[in-house]
Amino acid sequence: MRERRKILITGAGGFTGQHACNYFNEKGYDVIAVTRKSPLSTKNVEMEACDLTDQKAVINLINLTKPHFLLHLAGQNHVGTSWHNPTSSFKANVLSSLHLIEAVRYAAPNCKIVIVGSALECNLGDLVSLTNPYSLEKTLQVLIAKAWVHLYGLNIVIVKPSNLIGPGPANGVCSIFARKIVHMEKNKLDKVLEINNLYAQRDYIDVRDAVRAYELALLKGHSGEVYEIASGISRSLEEVIHVMKSLTVIDFEVKSDGQHQVEKPFNISIDKIAALGWKPTISFKTSINDILMYYRKRE
Repeated sequence: MRERRKILITGAGGFTGQHACNYFNEKGYDVIAVTRKSPLSTKNVEMEACDLTDQKAVINLINLTKPHFLLHLAGQNHVGTSWHNPTSSFKANVLSSLHLIEAVRYAAPNCKIVIVGSALECNLGDLVSLTNPYSLEKTLQVLIAKAWVHLYGLNIVIVKPSNLIGPGPANGVCSIFARKIVHMEKNKLDKVLEINNLYAQRDYIDVRDAVRAYELALLKGHSGEVYEIASGISRSLEEVIHVMKSLTVIDFEVKSDGQHQVEKPFNISIDKIAALGWKPTISFKTSINDILMYYRKRE
């Protein structure tokens, strides 16, 4: 009988991590969910607590679990936090990744790793364009992954998603707006939504579509390659609000601070991940509706 595929998912308690645990569990993988503290409620998932900034703890984790696949979702993903505490943020994003990669090299060298990069990565040859510590951290994380492919022959793939949206405890702009709208639906308060720049452009992809892409990267992705994952459609916040208004019975006012700077659409190519057999299946409107329904059940 063929051995069941064992996948270790770091950051399992987060927004993407919870979706990933559910998805891979339903697909028949043996899922090992790694969190720092909080246990998950997902059934049939093995739980492991580990501080990924602790090298010995990470080595013990990989020695104990011997995964076939590693999906590394853990990290500090708030730009503001990287400004206020760059050392802690660096440890969470860069050092933890290095600890995991090194532990796999020694204890599970045949394990295939997917590292989740960011659209905010910078060009190290042009530090004038560097805008925040988080951008530097994600760039170094990916650089280390690529270097360990080249230097040690490890099987590491990098995925770079655009803005992830969908039901669940997320802190992105769509979830923030949805929470406010649901609160307005339930309470007789001033129905006003304040936005800085209505013309800010983002590419939004449903987290459930992204997780499917992560599996393809694990199964078919080429070591050292970077796979961008996106919808291919850049939307302004004005468009986002228009869709949200179509999905609620209340009429709310939108106030902007007057900064109407039009941003250029992001240049993201999904050709590589599409060549592996992936395409987005969940429409933007469905994603927004699912987010609203998630918060309506909790209001």
